[in-house]
Amino acid sequence: MNKKVVIVQRRLTHYRAPLFELLRNELGSRRTRLELLVGRGTPLEEERHDSVKLEWSTQIPTYYFAGNRICWQPFFSHLEDADLVIVAQENALLANHLMVISPRKFRLAFWGHGANLQSANPRGLKERYKRWTTNQVDWWFCYTQLSAKLVTAAGFLGHRITVLNNAVDTSELIRQRLSISAEELLALRQSLQFGEGPVGVFVGSLHKNKRLEFLFEAVDALHREVDGFQLLILGDGPERNRVQEWCRARPWAHWAGARFGREKAGYLSLADVMLNPGLVGLGIIDSFVCGVPMVTTDWKGHSPEIAYLENGRNAIMAGNDLRHYVDVVKRLLREPRGLSVLQAGCAVSAAEYTLENMVGRFAEGIENALGPPSS
Repeated sequence: MNKKVVIVQRRLTHYRAPLFELLRNELGSRRTRLELLVGRGTPLEEERHDSVKLEWSTQIPTYYFAGNRICWQPFFSHLEDADLVIVAQENALLANHLMVISPRKFRLAFWGHGANLQSANPRGLKERYKRWTTNQVDWWFCYTQLSAKLVTAAGFLGHRITVLNNAVDTSELIRQRLSISAEELLALRQSLQFGEGPVGVFVGSLHKNKRLEFLFEAVDALHREVDGFQLLILGDGPERNRVQEWCRARPWAHWAGARFGREKAGYLSLADVMLNPGLVGLGIIDSFVCGVPMVTTDWKGHSPEIAYLENGRNAIMAGNDLRHYVDVVKRLLREPRGLSVLQAGCAVSAAEYTLENMVGRFAEGIENALGPPSS
């Protein structure tokens, strides 16, 4: 192998692992060796039950301080022969600060958003410092075009940016969805004690940025106003007990916990619409692949994957108002033609935002970052 690339992950989740498997193989075909350094999440993150390990990755010590707001991962011994090191741009990662201010023999790249999109104070000291660090690396791997706009706005040169179009393993999810028979879906519906009415599904981690209170109020209204409306919640996290208690009081609502693979595909196949009034991230790709159009709001705290949403074509972005949100969902459920238009748009987007496309972009970006220095 001619080159060595090190990618550091504070923790590794089930949806991210397939990326590194494919990327390792792709880089190997280009005579570049990938070393993946993986730590562990905070106790709160571990409650999501979505962490995994790869046999060929290297586990690194991970220490959290100040109420888990600061993370120290000593991994510098792995960088001695590295040509390129890729880390997430997070102020909480102490190792990042050392690398950006110290002389280094390797090229350094950030992978991320260019800003904390959920920051309560985007003009505060933390975000100003993050914008400064944006320009202290040699290359940028941006999640989406929205991320790239934030990075260039901070002054970073556009020709040293790779837009990844962050994705998950959609090929496997498609195969799993197509393998589920009508009989299986009927049995699953019966096991949930769901009737023949429309089904809304929420998919995501159960935390405050998902705006569960808004979701609950909207769904209660939909159940009153749409005959037979039912709700399915997929996900886990710190708000688990609250979600369970809410569902127990409503026989037409069911919490299934965190589901993955074919099981997840089965649950999604029952749904007519995906409801996510709060933070939208990679769940939008589940929506595309399974043909379950998402309805969200124009809330300001979305992740960069919100860039994939094309309002009225592959999803709906309602106003950040409870009554408007309910009316939009209600109209969608009552107009099969409008729903079919969105489903067709989901299919087009599912073919665009794939893990294979992301891996190709990532590998090409790594080659560019390892190439001759550019001004």
